[in-house]
Amino acid sequence: MRLNPKKPNDRVAVALVLCFCVVAIASIFTMKSNFDQLNLDDDDNINIAQDDNMIDQGGQDVVKPVPTIDSTAQKPEPAETPGTKEKKATSFTVPLEGKVVKEFSKDVPIYSPTLDQFIVHTGVDIEAPTDTPVLAAGDGTITKVYNDDKLGITIEIAHGDGIVTRYSNLSTTKMIGEGDVVKKGQAISGVGSSSLFESLETPHLHFEVLKDGIPIDPSSYIR
Repeated sequence: MRLNPKKPNDRVAVALVLCFCVVAIASIFTMKSNFDQLNLDDDDNINIAQDDNMIDQGGQDVVKPVPTIDSTAQKPEPAETPGTKEKKATSFTVPLEGKVVKEFSKDVPIYSPTLDQFIVHTGVDIEAPTDTPVLAAGDGTITKVYNDDKLGITIEIAHGDGIVTRYSNLSTTKMIGEGDVVKKGQAISGVGSSSLFESLETPHLHFEVLKDGIPIDPSSYIR
């Protein structure tokens, strides 16, 4: 039997089919390679994230210390103002039990019966019978004992921190002396009538508190 020779068109078709197969196989391998590379990159990223807190030191893996906040740490206390600290450190008792007949008035002048005019008053006047004991308002040292031209027999006590108490219109200087250390509530003199500026008034104690030499309201310190 005689075989018919293949036509040129058949050869072309076969060649095209073979080329298509080769291209398809190459595409499959390329896609697989890309997927493998993506998986490898994901693994590397995971490893990098896991090792981010690790430091290679001397061939050993050392974990980075993670900063922590101590919830039990003591918070700083609010700073005290100078005035608050001063009042806590210095608290006085009344030097004499009696009626206050003239208040502290450093800025507004008040009437003086003896002088018959308005003057400032840098202390408080506490009324009491003559020779009633006058007490030290706080612990301290006697720094001055003298007879003032205006306020009569006067005693000054230093208490520290620039605080000085002054007791005037007293009856005697014989109970204490300069340099003596006294305790709060200790008798230092008695009520008198030695003040020329207040001679027309009833017997009383003229009491002052000074801070760094400046008169201040005694009621801020007496408890």
